[in-house]
Amino acid sequence: MERIFAATNISASGLSAERTRMEVVAQNIANANTTRMPDGGPYRRQQVVFSSLLNNQLAGPGGQSGLGGVQVVGIVNDPTEMPRIHQPGHPDADANGFVVLPNVQIPMEMVDLMTANRAYEANLKVLQAFRQQAEQSLSLLRG
Repeated sequence: MERIFAATNISASGLSAERTRMEVVAQNIANANTTRMPDGGPYRRQQVVFSSLLNNQLAGPGGQSGLGGVQVVGIVNDPTEMPRIHQPGHPDADANGFVVLPNVQIPMEMVDLMTANRAYEANLKVLQAFRQQAEQSLSLLRG
């Protein structure tokens, strides 16, 4: 019975992972102009790290593990350089008048948001197709 619901479990894990990715992108966009965080520096862009899951119950021939979906293994800071602008009147400017800005680029965040949204929609379509097939199977069994 587990094999029947394997696709739904994989899609559900994808939905959860992509939702997390969209939340992180939204947080990045919200903090695109934040020059002072509680730790003292500017906001640093975050990225979601995914990992594929292997499922031993779906082992194929030769004992190889089957796919089991995806999981979020962490949210890491983007190590790219932080831009600096000369703005002497800014409250967070250094002695030379430079302000360190977050390394968030709105166009890149929008691309990440769109790809996460498309992946979310694809996983949702798989679940809808499975439900439709299950309903058709049940109606054939009744009929």
